[in-house]
Amino acid sequence: MPTPKPPSGPDLHEAAQVLENKLPWIPEMMVVLGSGLGGLGSALQESLEVPFSKIPGLPEAGVAGHQGSFRAGLLKGRRVLLQAGRFHLYEGHPPGVVATPVRVASQLGIERLILTNAAGGINRRFRPGSIMLIDDHLNFMWSSPLSGPVQDGEERFPDMSTPYDPAYQRLALEVAVEQEMELERGIYAGVLGPNYETPTEIRMLETLGADAVGMSTVPEVIVARAQGMRVLAFSLITNHAAGISPTPLSHEDVLAAGREAGPRLESLIRKVVERLD
Repeated sequence: MPTPKPPSGPDLHEAAQVLENKLPWIPEMMVVLGSGLGGLGSALQESLEVPFSKIPGLPEAGVAGHQGSFRAGLLKGRRVLLQAGRFHLYEGHPPGVVATPVRVASQLGIERLILTNAAGGINRRFRPGSIMLIDDHLNFMWSSPLSGPVQDGEERFPDMSTPYDPAYQRLALEVAVEQEMELERGIYAGVLGPNYETPTEIRMLETLGADAVGMSTVPEVIVARAQGMRVLAFSLITNHAAGISPTPLSHEDVLAAGREAGPRLESLIRKVVERLD
């Protein structure tokens, strides 16, 4: 019996064409907004919104705190495409769908990607409201968005020695110093979810070198690097991880912490966008 071919996923050319037809210009960069970080959209000038449901192959966002749309506009004079909301493996989406917005952005010619997420703090130095510049990641999602047929423009075996662009990281650190903002650095562990981790799992991740843990970002970074995109990513620490937190964890608390501390991260991103080479 022949081995069945894996599903090919959405038609990226069609999705990119539909989105391009709705935009007044080709964006210079894309910024992905995590849980509770949707306030950056209000800073856009001359903005327009395109719901995910209007793009072939994209479902609607199904997580509280995720708006489920692209927003295009000018941010500090730069042409920016915001992805307000994202897809997750724990929703039942295949890895290819989770990474489709990044592939569509690459089809449009976007070469710069800034990612944000809400994460639990494993590093004992972190507190709710801390902002972490992601240096590297651990993939505990047990899947890869590169599985299946090779997509247009992607390497089959992309090098992941420097998944997060060192020059962009230096810029972010310079901006943080200028704004007198404390910017942590660390390793992000991407897990499947949707349950929060057990204290034993957190101790394991801590032993392996993780500073923060969340349920997104890693698939997008893998695809971005396979597409040759340059990546910068931040985690907004919204809570102590299980076993470190003195109280039970809840998504409502994550959203509340994002609303409270999100403006500081959004201010940092605005400055970085303005000066991004």
